[in-house]
Amino acid sequence: MFKLFICFIAGIGAGLGTGFAGMSAAAVISPMLITFLGMPAYEAVGIALASDVLASAVSAYTFGKNKNLDIQNGVVMMVTVLLFTLFGSWIASMVPNTTMGSFSVFMTLLLGIKFIVKPVMATKESMAAVDAKKRLVQSIVSGSIVGFICGFIGAGGGMMMLLILTGVLGYELKTAVGTSVFIMTFTALTGSVSHFAIGGMPDIWCLVFCVLSTLLWARIAAKFANRASAVTLNRATGVVLAVLGAAILVVNLTTK
Repeated sequence: MFKLFICFIAGIGAGLGTGFAGMSAAAVISPMLITFLGMPAYEAVGIALASDVLASAVSAYTFGKNKNLDIQNGVVMMVTVLLFTLFGSWIASMVPNTTMGSFSVFMTLLLGIKFIVKPVMATKESMAAVDAKKRLVQSIVSGSIVGFICGFIGAGGGMMMLLILTGVLGYELKTAVGTSVFIMTFTALTGSVSHFAIGGMPDIWCLVFCVLSTLLWARIAAKFANRASAVTLNRATGVVLAVLGAAILVVNLTTK
């Protein structure tokens, strides 16, 4: 029962992060499974990425239905991300457990603070004014970096993508989150399949409960995000990320 409880709680945090901020579920699920269940990092990342697939897909559908999804430019970044996710996953299989899992915690906390202190107030009109060729080059370069991070540590991909889409490519927040979860659906699928192919199947009950819990809460968060104003969404996203990052950081420090 303790195992299933941890998976359910991890899914709540992961689902809220995915639906609000397009965050990879692995940023929450991986440290939870590693810390409380003593699960090997590579297996935990595989479960987290698998949990990300349906949660990101249902979130992308919700954002797309509300016209907050840029599929055309998202596909360009997605292809690059997919290629480098495979490469990153292969490299990760040869790295000790201790190397994986810490980076995303600090990134989650810092990105949350960033959205609270300096909210993203870009509009769809300002998005349309960006030169298409410039955005194409930026998408390819950015996708390479994000993909490697996603495959290597199974975390940070969604957050990196959100930061790049809003800070570099000039997306307004709702479209950035929608595009991020659209891309993460496919990168998470690629990453989880490659993790399971290399490392074998994980604990089935952990996998099922993490997937279902993450899916439920991602759906709830995505619905709220699409109805919220830009200011409210920035604050809600910032608070969710900051709280998750701080909580995981405290857990990691107190259990060492």
